[in-house]
Amino acid sequence: MIDARRLRTLQAVADHGTVTAAAAALYLTPSAVSQQIAALEQETGHKVLERDTRGVRLTPVGEILLSHASAVLAELSRAEAEIAAYTSGEAGDVTVASFATGISVVLAPAIAALRTASPGIRVRVRDAEGDESLPMVLQGQADIAVAVEYRGAPRPDDRRLLRVPLYAEPFDAVLPRNHPLAEAETVPVAALAEDPWVGPYAGNPCHDVMVLACEYAGFEPRLEHFSDDFRAVVTLAAAGAGVALVPRSALRDMDLSQAAVRPVDGVVATRRVFAAVRRGSEGHPLLQPVLEALRSASGAIPPAGPPPALPAALGPVS
Repeated sequence: MIDARRLRTLQAVADHGTVTAAAAALYLTPSAVSQQIAALEQETGHKVLERDTRGVRLTPVGEILLSHASAVLAELSRAEAEIAAYTSGEAGDVTVASFATGISVVLAPAIAALRTASPGIRVRVRDAEGDESLPMVLQGQADIAVAVEYRGAPRPDDRRLLRVPLYAEPFDAVLPRNHPLAEAETVPVAALAEDPWVGPYAGNPCHDVMVLACEYAGFEPRLEHFSDDFRAVVTLAAAGAGVALVPRSALRDMDLSQAAVRPVDGVVATRRVFAAVRRGSEGHPLLQPVLEALRSASGAIPPAGPPPALPAALGPVS
């Protein structure tokens, strides 16, 4: 009989490429992961991993096990959900990992609604960048992720995850107020090819959106300043340090008096936000109300209108 916990360990090693990285993701020691893999090999009578110069790789038997692991673990999650539904599960904790703007735009309103609709559900929030929340769900560190598309993300058809679309929003160009395009009706990204740029670090999904928008415009952005905090990005752009692309919802309630925020012309950079759970757990009576509250909160987001205008009191800067 194959232990499902060992299948999850094998899946983690395959996802992370090394025993050490898998151990960190699972909050285990490398020795414990190696013992789990050794026990799995004893259960199957075959080696499932081989070491090479870059770490470890799956043997053909390991690949076969991995191909079935997602389905097996999904069925176990589904069984747990049915048991919880049978026992009615009206109270309990749900951990949601989300990037900061997602917390403000959909997660906080969802929590407020749940306090009335499902007072027995306690939502625990974990601030996690968009590329961190999905691995947290896959490794059991969170029940729900509020995430965005990014390079290297699990594909939409990944059998381990179920996605629930929430909202999409454009990125706007943020420029110094004395920039030649500060009062343009729209800003072509290609027109910013010679400017220095301010943006998130590589690995942040918004970094990927920015770089792809520039690639479509035919250039690689010259990034000189880095911050994952959009308030810092806007402040640096306003100070003349460079130009930036910022998701529109991140600009809400910011002081934009010293910056010019203009819509982007041509191929519009877009951030697509979704909730994700481990496949099979979507029917859990604790998760269903949270997912529904997130959907409702996203439905209440006003349609993406124009970006904030230049403050009339300040007038144009020559």
